[in-house]
Amino acid sequence: MKAADQWLLHQYSVDFSPVVDNPRARHALLRAHSEILGTSMAFDGMMLFLLRRLDEPVTRFQTKRRDSDDIITITVTLKNALPPTSPTCMQVYNIIFRKILGLVGFEQIGRNYFNPNAKREIQQHKIQLLPGFITSILQYEQEVLLMADVSHKILRTETVLDMLAEIEQTKGAGWRDVAKRVLAGEIVLTKYNNKTYRVDDIDFNIDPMNTFDKLDGTKITYAQYYRDAYGLNISDLGQPLLVSNPKKRDQRRGMIDHIHLIPELCTLTGLSEAMRSDFHVMKDLSVYTRITPNVRMKELTNFIGSFPRNQEASTYLQKWQVSFEAQPVRINARIMDREKILTGHQGKNEISLGENAEWSRDLRKDLLSCIGLHNWLLIYTARDSKNAMEFLNAFNTVAPRLGMETRPPLICELREDRTESFIRAIRQNLSPQTQMVVCILPTIRKDRYDAIKKFCCLEAPVPSQCIVGRTINKKQTVMSVATKIAMQINCKMGGELWTVLIPSKMLMMVVGIDSYHDSATRGRSVGGFVASMNHDLSRYFSRCTFQHTGQELIDGLKVCMTSALRKFKEINGKLPERVIIYRDGVGDGQLPAVVEYELPQVIDTFRMIGTDYSPKCAVVVVKKRINNRFCSLNQGNLVNPSPGTVIDSVVTKPDLYDFFLVSQSVRQGTVTPTSYNVIWDNSGLAPDSMQSLTYKLTHLYFNWPGTIRVPAPCLYAHKLSFLVGQSLHKEPRIELADRLFFL
Repeated sequence: MKAADQWLLHQYSVDFSPVVDNPRARHALLRAHSEILGTSMAFDGMMLFLLRRLDEPVTRFQTKRRDSDDIITITVTLKNALPPTSPTCMQVYNIIFRKILGLVGFEQIGRNYFNPNAKREIQQHKIQLLPGFITSILQYEQEVLLMADVSHKILRTETVLDMLAEIEQTKGAGWRDVAKRVLAGEIVLTKYNNKTYRVDDIDFNIDPMNTFDKLDGTKITYAQYYRDAYGLNISDLGQPLLVSNPKKRDQRRGMIDHIHLIPELCTLTGLSEAMRSDFHVMKDLSVYTRITPNVRMKELTNFIGSFPRNQEASTYLQKWQVSFEAQPVRINARIMDREKILTGHQGKNEISLGENAEWSRDLRKDLLSCIGLHNWLLIYTARDSKNAMEFLNAFNTVAPRLGMETRPPLICELREDRTESFIRAIRQNLSPQTQMVVCILPTIRKDRYDAIKKFCCLEAPVPSQCIVGRTINKKQTVMSVATKIAMQINCKMGGELWTVLIPSKMLMMVVGIDSYHDSATRGRSVGGFVASMNHDLSRYFSRCTFQHTGQELIDGLKVCMTSALRKFKEINGKLPERVIIYRDGVGDGQLPAVVEYELPQVIDTFRMIGTDYSPKCAVVVVKKRINNRFCSLNQGNLVNPSPGTVIDSVVTKPDLYDFFLVSQSVRQGTVTPTSYNVIWDNSGLAPDSMQSLTYKLTHLYFNWPGTIRVPAPCLYAHKLSFLVGQSLHKEPRIELADRLFFL
C-alpha cells in the first residue's frame, strides 16, 4: 500500500455537549460539517481522523439535532499529526479499505467480506458458497502491506425453521431437547442484515407475537418489528425464538440482554459434522475451495485491480491519497536441506526424502526401537470374527518385518456388542503383565470408545488400540492397515519409529503445549504437555492440566514442567542444558499473558528444581490459523513452495523475532505455512538453527510417515488434550506418562 509524499494523518478528539450516546447520531452530526472537515474523514465514535489540518487547534461547531430542538456543541481538538507508519494509521487504513470493499459490491458477513453477486449454488447438498476475501493492512518489516487471501462463506439454503420442522418430524416427543443440542453453539446468519450470531438456546415459551421494548421505550411484537424495519412478513407466528447471548464487545458497550432471533429468518453457516464426514459433500466443495496457487493469484490480482476500475472506489482512494499495487510483493526465501530419516537399531538405516517429504513406501525395514508384544488382549464381537482373524494373520506377518517380536494374544470373542461386554472382557482378562488391549469395534460409537479409553487410561492403566471393523474387512488393504496399527501399537508401548539427525551437542529437552476445550464441563479446557526425553527427540513424557476458559493459559504448567524435568534426569542422569518450548493454541490477544504469566512459571520451575539450575531456554508461539500464503515462481508458473521453505524477511513484523515455515506438501490447493514467534530466547541458538530444529521436529510425528504443519511435540500435546477433553475428562494415570498412549 502506498501513501502520497508528505502524507500526514491528523488525529482529533471529539466531544459532544450535551452528550450524544448514539454512534449513528454522532456520525450524522459530524458529517453535517463536511465543508469544513473535508470529505477525507474517518470517525470511530470518539476520535476523528482527517488528512487536512484545521485552521485552529480547537474548533467548535453548533448544530441542531434532527429529532429535537436541542442545540449540540461539537468540540474538535487536535491531538496528533501521524506519519504513514504510525500504528494508529493502520486502523484508519483498514477503515478506508472496508469502505472500498463496500463500494466495489462486497458485503460484510462476520469479520470478512463476500461477493453476493458471485455466489455458487451446490444444490444437491443444499449449500451456497459465497466467494470473498480476508484482508488486513499492517506494518511489516520494511513497509505497510495489504495481506489478502481468498475466502469462502458456506451457507445452508434451508432455514433454521426448516431444520426444526425436520427434527420435530423425525425425533418425536423429545424433539425439543434434540433441537437444543443440535443448534447449541451453531452460527446463524440473519438474512435481513447479514449479521452472524451464535445460538445459545431455544426459547419455546415465546414466539413472534411476543413483544419487546424498543429503544424509545415503546413495545412492539417481533412480527410487527420485522414488517416495519425490513418489510418482512413472518409466515409461522407460532415458531419458537432462538436465543443468542451478546458478544463480549457488545457487553462492553452495555448490551446485557439476550438477543432473540426468528428461525424463519436465519440460515445456518458452515458444515455440520455429518456434512464434514460425507465424502461427496467435501469433494464437491473442494472444487471451489481448494484452489491452486495460479488460480489464487489470479483471483487476488483481479480483486485489487477492481478498485481503480470502479469510479466510486477510485475517487475515494484519491481523496485519501492512497493506492494499492496490483502485483504481490516478492520475497527472497530459503529452502532447507532435505532431512534423512533414520530407522533401525541406533538409526543405522537411512531414508533419503524426495521433494514431497513423505516416506510411507520406505518403511519396510526395522523401526528405530521395538517393544516385544508378548502379553496382549484381542477383543471383538462374533460378527467381526472372520475380520479379526484376517487382521491377526496380517499383523503377525508385518510385525516381524518392522522388528517387533510378537506372541499370540489372549482372544476374547463377545456374543454381543454392548459397551459393558467390552469393559467386562477387559476387566476379567487384564493382568499386571498385559501390555496392550486391542478392541475391534463393530461400529463407530463415541460412548463405547469413551468407556474403553476411560477404563484403560483411568481405572486400569494399560495402552489400548480401538479398530473399527470396516477398516480391516478388505483383503487388499488389510496388510497396509495392519502395518500402520503395528507401528501405532509399538509407539503406545514406548517404542520409537524413526528419527532425524539432531546435531545439538547440549542435552536438550523439547516441549510441546496445546489446549482443547473439555466437552463435558462448560468453561473448562485441557492443557496437554508433552516433553522429549532423549537426544533423538523420539521418546516422550506427558502430563495434562485443567483450567477454566478465560484462563486458557495453562495454570498447572509448573507441575507439568517439574514432572518432566525429574523424569528427564531419571532417564539421562542429569537435567537438560537447553529447553525449547513450542506453545500452540495462543491467540494474538493472549500473547502478553504468555510472556507475563506462563514464562515466569517456567523460570520459577527451573529455580525450584535447583537454585543453580538455569538452562538455556526459548519459548516459541506456534500459529496454524493464519491467512498468509506464499507461492514459488517456477519457469513462469506459480507453484507451492517446497517443504523446508523459510520466510523470515519483508512480511515478518519489525518488532518480533518471527518466521514462516512451509513444512509439508499438499496434493490439492495451496499449502498453508505456519507462523512461529520466538517470544523469549536465551537458548544460544542462531535464527537459522532455531528454524532448522523446528523443521526437523515436523518429521517426528509417528502417526504420519511425512512432515506435518507443526513440530511433533505440539501435535502430540493436541492429541493428548483432545483425548482428555473428548473422552476422559480427568488426567490419565501417571503410569502411562512415558508412552504415547494417546495416539
